[in-house]
Amino acid sequence: MKDKKFAVIDVETTGGGISDNRLTEICIVLLQGAEILDKYTTLINPEKLIPNYITSLTGIDNELLEDAPKFHEVADEIEEFTRDAVFVAHNVNFDYNVLRNEFKALGRNYSRKKLCTVRLSRKLIPGLFSYSLGKLCSSINIPLTNRHRAEGDTDATVILFQRLLDLDEGGEVLSSFLHPHSKHATLPPHISAEQIDELPETPGIYLFKDKNHAIIYAGKAKNIKKRVWSHFYDKKTKEYQLGQETSYIDFETTGNELLALLLESDYIRKKYPKFNRAQKRPTYTYQIINYRNQRGIIQLAIGRTKQIQDSAATFYNRALAQEMLEKLCETFNLCPKYCTLQSNVSQCSHYRIKNCEGVCDGSEFVEDYNAKVETAITSLKNEKETYVIKEEGRHKDEQAFVLVKEGRYHGYGFVDADVQIQNFEDYEPFLKLQESTFHTHQIISSYLRKKGTENLLRFDNLLLAE
Repeated sequence: MKDKKFAVIDVETTGGGISDNRLTEICIVLLQGAEILDKYTTLINPEKLIPNYITSLTGIDNELLEDAPKFHEVADEIEEFTRDAVFVAHNVNFDYNVLRNEFKALGRNYSRKKLCTVRLSRKLIPGLFSYSLGKLCSSINIPLTNRHRAEGDTDATVILFQRLLDLDEGGEVLSSFLHPHSKHATLPPHISAEQIDELPETPGIYLFKDKNHAIIYAGKAKNIKKRVWSHFYDKKTKEYQLGQETSYIDFETTGNELLALLLESDYIRKKYPKFNRAQKRPTYTYQIINYRNQRGIIQLAIGRTKQIQDSAATFYNRALAQEMLEKLCETFNLCPKYCTLQSNVSQCSHYRIKNCEGVCDGSEFVEDYNAKVETAITSLKNEKETYVIKEEGRHKDEQAFVLVKEGRYHGYGFVDADVQIQNFEDYEPFLKLQESTFHTHQIISSYLRKKGTENLLRFDNLLLAE
């Protein structure tokens, strides 16, 4: 490593994430091996106002930058100063991407090999409580003055990098990080390559966790390892921030995408991870309810509620509930008036449904009409099927299943291939009970629309023991 050139860099910015971040200051120290060759530092006019919180942190304000050069005026100097050098920084992806975006805005490409002193420190100085620049310097007695200014932070990073070079006597660690096929430089600073290597290339869910092991993101994937890598290649601000706060990655294989979707939904609902979008669900559900009116006639109606209650049928929008009421009215010769399809009329006069047999004008006995209503209600309840969706398991000698009981998601499980399943109750020992929600209903409905009934095993009049 004695003959290799390194450009140790720190930048200060306007804030606002990767994509909307502008440089306010840059410092570059050029090294040949561990020997300092030259230093370059300058303020930069970002051509936008500095937020107050940035001024409080760095001391850089709008007045200080008023006469500073704009980036296009120093771009050639920066490009030439760092040419043929490895780009070194503490949390390198931040500094590198901000600088590269400045060049990109000028229509120019900026590409350098990268080294991250956070990742190198975790490898060569393991076991420290924190690898932030301030705490790391304090732990290993590196002077750090003029904190949160480019030159002060760069000077400290240079000393840190020199010590890392001494610790890596044969240069093997740095060489592995600089290998053209190495993905080390892409990884966020707190995630080890070993964690990524352990990820499976199968369907399932993955969990990004912070330093306290709290879940900050839950995702599902057909290929867990490939999907996790994709987060680190994405240069959007949200993905960058997610990477910065992730210290651990956990996973759970499912063998199939359906279970991955269901488990992802469950984690988001229970844990409210910081970087997941909140699961939006309808404020109300719409249920077909029945009651006896003053004439003793069983009246059907649509009830709106915030809770899923026991009813003849539940829908997640009024239009579907209305459609089902019309279907019942037409199929069982019911009265539109007493199905709440018409109001403020003495006799029904529906524009389309004309097969009322006269309960509204007294020509049909109430008892006969109620019998038809009860038959209609029974038909709805019979449509609440109980079935099992059979899917691929986590390995070739296992089968996964999703159980739907009386039209509602009940849970999932895994069964070894050599286990004999003859009755519905045989699934019970393997079942992991889950809560039925709007989202699980949507996931299973979408699955059935795509797959049809090819993986369904239906059970008639069989109930699973609670």
